[in-house]
Amino acid sequence: MAKKRMPLMLGAVLPVLITLSPAAVAQVPAAPSPLDVATRGAVVATAAQALRTRYVFPDVGERAAAAIEAALAAGDYGDIDDPWSFAERLTADLRAVAADKHLDVTALGPPPATSGTPPPAPLHSEAGVTRSDRLPGNIGYIEVVAFPAPELFGLAVDRAMAPLADTDALIIDVRRNGGGSPVSVAHLVSYFIEGDEPVHINSFVWRNPGTETFRREEFWSTTPAFSYAGKPVYVLTSGATFSGGEEFAYDMQVMELGVIVGETTGGGANPGGSVPLAPGFVMFVPGGRAENPITGTNWEGVGVQPDIEVPSAEALGIALERLGHIPTTADIDGLSLERFFEPRTTPHPASEAAVRRMSAELARGEPDYSLLTPSMAEATRTQLDALQRRFSDLGPLVSIEFVEVDPLGADVYDIQYENGPLRLAIALTQDGKAAMAAIRPSPPLP
Repeated sequence: MAKKRMPLMLGAVLPVLITLSPAAVAQVPAAPSPLDVATRGAVVATAAQALRTRYVFPDVGERAAAAIEAALAAGDYGDIDDPWSFAERLTADLRAVAADKHLDVTALGPPPATSGTPPPAPLHSEAGVTRSDRLPGNIGYIEVVAFPAPELFGLAVDRAMAPLADTDALIIDVRRNGGGSPVSVAHLVSYFIEGDEPVHINSFVWRNPGTETFRREEFWSTTPAFSYAGKPVYVLTSGATFSGGEEFAYDMQVMELGVIVGETTGGGANPGGSVPLAPGFVMFVPGGRAENPITGTNWEGVGVQPDIEVPSAEALGIALERLGHIPTTADIDGLSLERFFEPRTTPHPASEAAVRRMSAELARGEPDYSLLTPSMAEATRTQLDALQRRFSDLGPLVSIEFVEVDPLGADVYDIQYENGPLRLAIALTQDGKAAMAAIRPSPPLP
């Protein structure tokens, strides 16, 4: 099965029943297995409609829609009765026409069991940041594996960057970065821009759904706690660097803020969002394209070409050599003299109280919007009827237990209500407002 990547905008499908996340897909049941003729037909029909009305390039959307409709009519999908295999086949057929790595069909529900090598454990990160360190030669190092919502990313990356302010050079590792929010990308880029005047970093050109007209969204620099401008900066890339991770490398390169070392990146520059397909499938539809204000174009299909091209495993060592230090090992743990940042493992002091309050408010249908970020408030208003039904059916909260801090920086809790259990993730801003809350899959019963 094709590897799933995090889109440039945080529109990745969340395996949830109801979500308060602004990036959410509406409630969609899992696909039936085995699939029947009607289900395959409905999925193709809704996918084709979404491509024709939403895909950023209308002519390409039309060709992709026609391709899967023709394949269905020819019986090419007739022997596929597994939802995940069907999603994989549709994705391959669509990409054969559009050559767009963000275009993706996913089946909801648990994937089939495999007898091969188990998938790797999720990266241990906090809001996309795994670590920051001081290396020999007073060289700073920070690894960023994702760019989640700025309300979450900003807290983590600012905490990771603060102790690096007095280093003489910096290595930023995005070799495992799968993407995220362009606002968060702009915030990290801002550390390396001289002066106080806002700088235009990137733009998205969005198709207005159902039309062949477009609108523009611009992303500008922020004002970080300090400036790292003027010092040597190296950015490490790999073939797995994708989407928003690529945007960071591209921005740093074209703005002449850093030297890119490693491999050519994946080549995905078209942002979009998830669209439910009926029944039991969702599709990530790129509805826009990135447009850099300096180059007037982007890295779609070609990736970011490194300034120093080497295998990704050698990129850290080469960057250190260029900075005048001959490494004794390629392992970051072996190189680190001092580790400044580690992902948080304990809950935010206010998150349990926020979960308790939110549960009661949603059951009454009376959320306190002043305690939510604007995007969170909008998502809650949109889903309030369904949320009230869900939480009122659960009944009063009986017990709550902290589970973990997830890679987005959200606190995950197992909650027992009078009428059943729920696993809920919640992320708070620095001033205690809820920036994200989502129902997560509960652990299997023993």
